Amino acid sequence: MTKHTNEGLQTIAMSDLAHLKIHGRTTANRTPVTLFWTGSAVELNVQGAELWVEVESAYDHLEPWISVVVNGVPVSRQMLTSGRGWLCIFRGMNNDAVKNVRIVKDVQAMSADSGCLLQFHAVRTDGVMLPVEEMPYRIEFIGDSITSGEGAIGAKKEEDWVPMWFSALHNYTYMTAEALNAEYRVISQSGWGVLSSWDNNPQGNIPAYYEQVCGLLNGERNEQLGAFESHDFSTWQPDAVVVNLGSNDDGAFQSPAWTDPVTGQVYKQRLNEDGTYHEADLAKFEQEVQQFLTKLRKNNPQAHIVWAYGMLGASLLPAIYRAVDAYSKQTGDRLVSILQLPDTTEETMGARTHPGELSHRRAAEVLTAYIRKILK
Repeated sequence: MTKHTNEGLQTIAMSDLAHLKIHGRTTANRTPVTLFWTGSAVELNVQGAELWVEVESAYDHLEPWISVVVNGVPVSRQMLTSGRGWLCIFRGMNNDAVKNVRIVKDVQAMSADSGCLLQFHAVRTDGVMLPVEEMPYRIEFIGDSITSGEGAIGAKKEEDWVPMWFSALHNYTYMTAEALNAEYRVISQSGWGVLSSWDNNPQGNIPAYYEQVCGLLNGERNEQLGAFESHDFSTWQPDAVVVNLGSNDDGAFQSPAWTDPVTGQVYKQRLNEDGTYHEADLAKFEQEVQQFLTKLRKNNPQAHIVWAYGMLGASLLPAIYRAVDAYSKQTGDRLVSILQLPDTTEETMGARTHPGELSHRRAAEVLTAYIRKILK
């Protein structure tokens, strides 16, 4: 980021942009605009030769990354250093042509770094802003590291858990939404599940925070920004909700017990001696799936809910089938279904032993075909 000195450009605060499109859950505050979740973005249609944005970023140890998409094509990706300054998006282009610009948050909401921040204060341009076309569909994706795009970019040998290896664009969520011409949102967190995180921590479950703007974050600043406020579901209703959870719940069965450092209580999803799931603990997982479906339906009354699972194995698929079937029978809800996604292979593996871009693309193709049928 840099200081801008071109006096021929007009500066417009984000709060004064009539045609600004914000993707992803955020608060009503536009002074500045805060992006929380992966895949969140600010989108503009600009008729002009030059565009700059005033960006503010911060972090303690997990830095924000962004990607810039112009006219539907990714053109740049970069890490943002701490501070506030001007970032050039394009210059020297045809003054009469309209450029669709989307600046995308490439990394997940970092629950492990309360200092992580991404905000947009203003734009500078020599052009005019035009309305952004509304898309015909809306899709919400809910998941874990797969949905956060962890390992979707980078070499297979990469093992460091750093923001560089996250991608919102080399990601089945972006690919599916693009194929369906849909607006989309993502709620995801690496390592988290339906009942607990991979290490048996019961606080690492997505359903507990689903009704907040971004409640899985920490710290006073996030509280001041409104991350812990209740999300107003009436402002954005999806046509489909895709849940890709279960991989970390399976991991909890394979991992050591987790002890709460405050209470001393021990949590563990157990396996039987023969390696099968302990029946009582498996039942807890199924119950949580049912309760989450109830919560999803309450907040998204008209949406098709698709539980899409299998990109890193499908060991819990029978339990998910039982839970979804039990929920449907109890409620009479027929707009809920299950879709098994293609498993990641050695060929399609990405960084950090996570699905790579090819795995995400294969999953997106299956999911796109399925959603296209149910949204007809």
